[in-house]
Amino acid sequence: MMRFLRWTAAVAAGLLLAGCGGASGGDGKGEGDGRSDGGKRTGSAPPSTPGNPAAPSATTLPTSLTSQRLDWHRCEATGNSPAPGGTWRCATLKVPLDWSAPHGKTIGVSLIRSRATGGDRIGSLLFNFGGPGGSGVSAMPYFASAVSELHERYDLVSWDPRGVGASAGVRCRDDRKTRAAETVDATPDTPAEEQAYFQDAADFAKGCQKAAGPLLSHVSTTDTARDMDLMRQVLGDDTLHYFGMSYGTELGGVYAHLFPKRVGRLVLDAVVDPAADMVGHAENQARGFQRALDDYLKSTGQDPAQGSREIADLLRRLDAEPLPASSGRKLTQTLATTGIILPLYSEPSWPRLTSALKSARQGDGSPLLALADDYNERDTSGHYGTTSHSQRVISCLDDKQRPTPAETKRRLARFERISPVFGDYLGWDTAGWCHDWPVPGQYDTPEVAAPGAAPILLIGNTGDPATPYEGTREMADELGRGVGIQLTWKGEGHGAYASGSDCVDTTVNTYLLKGTVPKDGKVCA
Repeated sequence: MMRFLRWTAAVAAGLLLAGCGGASGGDGKGEGDGRSDGGKRTGSAPPSTPGNPAAPSATTLPTSLTSQRLDWHRCEATGNSPAPGGTWRCATLKVPLDWSAPHGKTIGVSLIRSRATGGDRIGSLLFNFGGPGGSGVSAMPYFASAVSELHERYDLVSWDPRGVGASAGVRCRDDRKTRAAETVDATPDTPAEEQAYFQDAADFAKGCQKAAGPLLSHVSTTDTARDMDLMRQVLGDDTLHYFGMSYGTELGGVYAHLFPKRVGRLVLDAVVDPAADMVGHAENQARGFQRALDDYLKSTGQDPAQGSREIADLLRRLDAEPLPASSGRKLTQTLATTGIILPLYSEPSWPRLTSALKSARQGDGSPLLALADDYNERDTSGHYGTTSHSQRVISCLDDKQRPTPAETKRRLARFERISPVFGDYLGWDTAGWCHDWPVPGQYDTPEVAAPGAAPILLIGNTGDPATPYEGTREMADELGRGVGIQLTWKGEGHGAYASGSDCVDTTVNTYLLKGTVPKDGKVCA
């Protein structure tokens, strides 16, 4: 089971991941700890609010945390990513396992940094590339060439959030069990398929509980937002400068709510709708991916309604009889849906979708299966990544909703009206994703109101499939008057920055480098 949620295009669709100068950046200053004040600056968190568990203000944190000196060293290879080399340096930040008990047990959060390449340094610029579950340590070096102008005056910093990658990353099942799970129908049509679907979800939850142990209750977005503020202090910054993409926009909104007076220059691109609950997010995504599919079909000269019906018919045929692939594996309905989803994250990938659909109609499932494997992080040796594992443990701790199978069945007709291609999958996902989860969720929707915070730049892409454009306005409204500043790009794909718009890139860079806030409602065509 793979949720189509909150992946930034730079990672999910493979953009910028090849030939982007992973060893670039920095000026050789990466060996020090980067603090200018001994890490003694402290801030305070606002009182706890519903959905944000109580945690101590920064003034109560032990000095062993606030004054820790980071041991920056050469980075090692992570997962399938080689060691970045060059001036990239890595370190481990100690953070409380339980933020309500900051003097208790700590865990390590893995960081990566390249120091500013020019003079007149502003500070650190933290990046979260989405997910939840994406590794910032792996992604940051590949993204450096896209932000070379920002790199001149900022230290580029990212990290693996708790429960991700090198930061106590969670693996809920091994490769053998993952391969077996690919045969489970994610849109069950019979009682036997339904039983198998929910049994697989329950088994996955048990695996996560066994793998994560006590950490399973402490990987929420709120926990990570608090980690970010400790990170800010230890890096020596008075305020937090931050670039969040996709899920990273929700994380940025939660940070702004908890620490409004610590907000520096924040950019949120591909904005998650903070007013939508779990079911609302699934409906938004059904709408967003269908909209992107319609735009794709129009670009090929097809009628969107007719083209969608033909794709839906193909998926139904695959449900009854999976297609063979050259590897000897089978293209199932669920894997085909995943394969169709991936190219919609990025307009330059649309021709690959055209070719894969043509092959499937001719009886060859190999190209669509290859797309699904890319999304599922399956390499040629049959090894799978764990992004979806981390994504699930984080989102199921965040989301309070636990729709029952009966409630889900009643909603399926609505999902199918929204999207004849993706509605069924996303509808069932609302029940299966956190089924039989061993820890309760924290909130229905995240609290992001940030009265008194500095202006935050929000970028919405009208053709975004994963985080539909309407969420940008919702985030602006919830952040509060004068805080959320909306920039619109009339484009395609997931995210807007570094996607080909000089207008977007210039507006963002001017804001981050000079502090110039654009007019709210600015549109880049």
